[in-house]
Amino acid sequence: MNGEFSWLEIAKRLEAIAQTGLSFTQNEYDRERYEEIREISHTIFHHYTEAPIEKIYDLFAREKGYPTPKMDVRGVVFRGDKILLVREKLDLCWALPGGWADIGLTPNEVVAKEVNEESGLLVKPDRLLAVLDKKMHNHPPSPLHVYKMFILCEETGGELSAGLETLDAGFFDLDHLPALSTERNTIEQLRMIYELYKHPDKLPVID
Repeated sequence: MNGEFSWLEIAKRLEAIAQTGLSFTQNEYDRERYEEIREISHTIFHHYTEAPIEKIYDLFAREKGYPTPKMDVRGVVFRGDKILLVREKLDLCWALPGGWADIGLTPNEVVAKEVNEESGLLVKPDRLLAVLDKKMHNHPPSPLHVYKMFILCEETGGELSAGLETLDAGFFDLDHLPALSTERNTIEQLRMIYELYKHPDKLPVID
């Protein structure tokens, strides 16, 4: 792990300690110390991600109670050897359809909803391919600790179309991919899930 990511992991730990302390302490002196720890973590995040301090503060201000990783659910849909990708409005690059898990929905319900909303396709979730810790992969720096869940889905209907958060959708050969949104997925991850798709006897990858 390089120095940049080491400092980000330290900042995430500091933020988690501060959030836990602020959620449960009854001592005002301790509360001041936890607020100071939170400010230190936000300064580190700002330095290594260049995100505005205000944005970083807002990102964590809503988080209460014991901190846990965020869950990002991604749908994996193939037509033959071509994989479904959507073009994101935020960075104009391409990714597997998906997003944050929704409270009250199962992972299968989340992935079916996200694929439909972002690509226009109707799908039936089939099997889990992988659960990956984002920090173990070559993503850009992020202040959040994220687990990424990849679920293989069977296409059942609908038509390819853009959504509220996407500009386009299409199927691509792994050897001729468009520019990927590396915040959301990497080429190594796409190749890994392709191998898992082609070999259904393999167990899901968890790291």
